[in-house]
Amino acid sequence: MNVIVCVKQIPDPASPGALSADNTLKREGKLILDESDGYGVEMALQLVDGAGGGEVILVSMAPNGELSGMRTALAMGAARGILVSDPALQGSDALTTAKVLAAAIGKLGGADLIIAGTESSDGYTGTVPEQLAELLGLPSVTFAKRVTVNGQSLTVDRQTEAGYDEVECPLPAVISVTAGVVEPRYPSFKGIMAAKSKPVDTVTATDLGVTPVGWAGAGQKIVGVVQAEARAAGEVIEDDGEGYAKIVAFLENLKVI
Repeated sequence: MNVIVCVKQIPDPASPGALSADNTLKREGKLILDESDGYGVEMALQLVDGAGGGEVILVSMAPNGELSGMRTALAMGAARGILVSDPALQGSDALTTAKVLAAAIGKLGGADLIIAGTESSDGYTGTVPEQLAELLGLPSVTFAKRVTVNGQSLTVDRQTEAGYDEVECPLPAVISVTAGVVEPRYPSFKGIMAAKSKPVDTVTATDLGVTPVGWAGAGQKIVGVVQAEARAAGEVIEDDGEGYAKIVAFLENLKVI
């Protein structure tokens, strides 16, 4: 069984964030594996082990040829990866990102299953896995909290507000996993050393034939970033027997009632 995992490499959340001149998040220097994607990598490794064979392949999009986050996933046990790195990608929106990842997956020849995190820790759009599935023409199951593969079908416990739904779909498919799906392993020293020699192919958007990308593909721009307004002091109403009338008048003024 071959599983592709989409992993995002992000600035360390423990460090203060900074913005570039175009008001996007600075992604210079070392990037780390998004914690949410660690669950997807672990899920993939367990499924491949359970199938008795196959490999886990990584797909990522990051600037400056950055591989630090991917090396963490390789140290966990992934076999190889493909990195899309291109200055032209700066400013890409979620849909453009999905198009790039879909093209990279196509270059790999596809897989039995494609796994992504529900949403990234630095973007929180939560839309890329579904867009990816649509672009690839594959079924999509989101918010997976338990995943089981039975031959050519997939059974998922899909987390909902009221509990979970039991969903079954054919393979290949795209799933997004929640943080509770598995407990990611820590890379061993042996794994860390082995990760240094595992192959990662680096390609550009041009290599993949994806255009337009970046701000041109997004069709938008960030015109400014301002500090959020401080909360104003609230109004205190003392109940002197007629407090309810004051509350009603306050809500009427806000046109809530």
